[in-house]
Amino acid sequence: KSTTMIIIHCSATREGQDIKAKTIKQWHLQRGFSDIGYHYIIDLDGTIEKGRDESLVGAHCIGKNAISIGICYVGGCDKNLKPKDTRTDAQKKAMKTLVHQLMEKYNIPLNNVYGHYQFCSYKECPSVKIEQLREDLK
Repeated sequence: KSTTMIIIHCSATREGQDIKAKTIKQWHLQRGFSDIGYHYIIDLDGTIEKGRDESLVGAHCIGKNAISIGICYVGGCDKNLKPKDTRTDAQKKAMKTLVHQLMEKYNIPLNNVYGHYQFCSYKECPSVKIEQLREDLK
């Protein structure tokens, strides 16, 4: 597997709804996946949970799975399930740390960090525009 990009996702759950990787894994198994699709999940408190092993191809972005690491933060929707950047300060900090570690490990430039919506036009995932995400990651 040749990793050349990082793709950021949200769980599309309500702001403050505290779910964990095991719940997302259950959802993905119900959809017929062999395992959780993401490589990392960032919980509301900033805890980084490991998902699918990095050495394995993910199941998070059609056409890009073989060359990417998928990171999902918990949240991404308001109380009415409309897209909203719900990242907590702890999530933003954890995301920055994790993305920088992965960028260094795989020699990935910041402009190869994407939002899921950039490859899936009918989605707004991760509910943050890439310009804002990249600014937060600097």
